[in-house]
Amino acid sequence: KIVYEWVAGRQIEGENGGQPEFHRAACRLFSNFDDDGNPLARRNTILIDSQQLESGEALTGQFRSVAAEEIEAFRREVRDTQGQGAAENISDAEILREVANSVGKPGRLGANIRCVVSVSMLTEGWDANTVTHILGVRAFGTQLLCEQVVGRALRRYSYDLEEDGLFEAQYADVFGVPFDFTAKPTIAPAKPPKPVTRVQAVRERSHLEITFPRVNGYHVVRDRRQRIRANFTDDSVSPFVGPIPDYVTVQGVAGQVTTMTGADVRGKRRQEVEYHIAKHLIAGYWGSYDVDHRNFIIVKSIIGEWIDEYTLQHPSVPIGAFMMHEYTARACDRIIAAIDRSSEESEARITASIDRFAPTGSTSNVDVNTSKDVYRTDPAKCHVNYVVKDSGWEGRMAQVLESHPRVTAYAKNHGLGLEVPYTIGEERRAYLPDFIARVDIGGNELLNVMIEVKGLRRPDDVEKTTTAADYWVTAVNNVGEYGRWAWAYCDDPGLFSSELDRVIRDHTADGAMG
Repeated sequence: KIVYEWVAGRQIEGENGGQPEFHRAACRLFSNFDDDGNPLARRNTILIDSQQLESGEALTGQFRSVAAEEIEAFRREVRDTQGQGAAENISDAEILREVANSVGKPGRLGANIRCVVSVSMLTEGWDANTVTHILGVRAFGTQLLCEQVVGRALRRYSYDLEEDGLFEAQYADVFGVPFDFTAKPTIAPAKPPKPVTRVQAVRERSHLEITFPRVNGYHVVRDRRQRIRANFTDDSVSPFVGPIPDYVTVQGVAGQVTTMTGADVRGKRRQEVEYHIAKHLIAGYWGSYDVDHRNFIIVKSIIGEWIDEYTLQHPSVPIGAFMMHEYTARACDRIIAAIDRSSEESEARITASIDRFAPTGSTSNVDVNTSKDVYRTDPAKCHVNYVVKDSGWEGRMAQVLESHPRVTAYAKNHGLGLEVPYTIGEERRAYLPDFIARVDIGGNELLNVMIEVKGLRRPDDVEKTTTAADYWVTAVNNVGEYGRWAWAYCDDPGLFSSELDRVIRDHTADGAMG
């Protein structure tokens, strides 16, 4: 009753605030009974009591009957993640906690819940990210308890970036929880929530499932005695080297750290810079300085070619800027990639390190909510019901994949978990390609194609795409347990289909499309 009257007062501020019909309309949002006093099939409000959970009588037979489909979906989720035994032994407490954790989420047990009345429970942890109001109706013994309760409303319900590249400000109204704040409270603007779409694998489309390996890294075997060469491409161009600071830190190969002034950098000769890069490159390429002296000379020659043809520098920046640790590491990344690319035996020398505990990912595990625009997929081509459109180009790519006669299945990499580990300098990162497509290349063989859809290509994108094309694909193919893989980079919507045709021709024995 307190909750209902409070909500009514909040909802009907204005000249008609005292009229009974407005109170009834507001209370109807949270009532579990219709206007005639009959109980609703789906509750709007639930009462959660820790003692009730422990009693083993948390759910009524009516709830089990009405929510049978959602309960079964929850059992399937538990079975997929924890095994058949766990699914068969789900308790009422676990089901009721799932109701609370999925408040307001379509297709889940708590989809219809608008109000949760808690008795000594919400301080124990609550995973719902749809909380908009909190009302304290009992005394709080400590300030910490206040913070725990208010913390239930601090989970973001959307991580979509705004046009300015920042998250949207989100607010929760808190009443009856005593905080000693000196600042004035922020009045949350009235703003309707964005519509949310549930993106999930469809059981009836299980024949369209696509699996992939979860790669943690790459292992490259290199022969110290082998004569090396480099195959430079447009991707070998260095990041732009801008103005240098007054002081720079130089990281030695053996961990030695020295500080260099701007004057020191400007005073470095080219031969000294080449020698410096060569030391770091050899340590990164072979893991030690113990290499054939002929290779050291060749490495210096390759570095000289790279500096002459593939570096971008501000006119006022001297060659000594490549003594800076950041640019030394970037230079080594680009040159090592060119060396690996040129080797005739490179494909046989690169293998993937697969996650031991979760070696395989699958489209069957996709189940996420999004407020972004979506594209409804063709039931004959995609295991997942929607493609989340991070850009308009991705909707166009989905249409191309659905209409292409060689594509047997595809999926957007949203909530899928396909990652390409890569490094920038010494910083480890993970890159998420946009799509996976399964393509018929003739005979009984299928080709898995990772696809990136990109408009403006930023400097840091080079490491991502180079690693995906030259390392991830080669390494996974060498493992031999996850089928054949290929890479496609699409930067022109008008040529999406042509780029896919090119990849198919490259991996078809006779080179014909058929």
